[in-house]
Amino acid sequence: MINISTGGFRGKTAVEASLELFDVGIKCIELSGGLYSATLLNDLKALKSDMQFQVHNYFPPPENPFVLNLGSLDPIIGEKSFTHVEQSLRWCSALGADKYSFHAGFLLDPKVDELGRRIPTRDLFDRDESTEVFVNRVSKLAELAQKIGITLMIENNVLSAKNAAEFSTNPLLMCDPKECEKIIKLMPENVSLLIDVAHLKVSSNSLNFEPSLLFELCNERVSGYHLSDNNGLEDSNMPFDEDAWFWNYINPNVGYYTIEVYGCTPSQLLSQAKLVKTKLEAS
Repeated sequence: MINISTGGFRGKTAVEASLELFDVGIKCIELSGGLYSATLLNDLKALKSDMQFQVHNYFPPPENPFVLNLGSLDPIIGEKSFTHVEQSLRWCSALGADKYSFHAGFLLDPKVDELGRRIPTRDLFDRDESTEVFVNRVSKLAELAQKIGITLMIENNVLSAKNAAEFSTNPLLMCDPKECEKIIKLMPENVSLLIDVAHLKVSSNSLNFEPSLLFELCNERVSGYHLSDNNGLEDSNMPFDEDAWFWNYINPNVGYYTIEVYGCTPSQLLSQAKLVKTKLEAS
């Protein structure tokens, strides 16, 4: 399955974005972000006979925005995040999705307007304590997911050059390969890893590790990929080409690939999907 993410269609609902993609022949769609709509679920259900949906992270978008963080030690944020994922799983079931992917936790609770930007220095949660809380919450969610036939996928986080310079330590969980390996081994069997190759490219520069190491250490628990490119300093969701660095590491048999490229027309995204299909078939 080669999905296109709706995350790049800013200022639109997921329905509007999905219809634009459908108009050029794209039927596999990963729902991500977008505008809040009280009728969103019913509107999407009306489309599911023609489209195949998967659900990612901060979806459905809540009426009152917040930053999803399953590793938060703030009880209010932690509860809101857990409740959001419970709702996301219900939407997966209603839309016929068999996977739900989400970001690994943070050692702080960013504000909504800080996402994708430099986050000012602040006190961080204890890494061990946050990891334990994250594992416990995800394990509970995995029980619910298993009952309704949904696989969970944790996406590796991205540490930008700006945030690496701002903090004296890494303020995020699951940026580096060894921590990804450690945490994914603590998870139930129906929880796997979604490798975002763009996140990996940036984090490997910020933390000085070889990106290939993540594939080597976690290959058996990888169930999907997010595909885009960048300059290695920040996650800019740029298009990729046939010479992109990650092709040799992509498993052509996992069956889940999402193009998370922003700022392109639906026709350009269709071209990206065709390139992925060609590369996978040649592997």
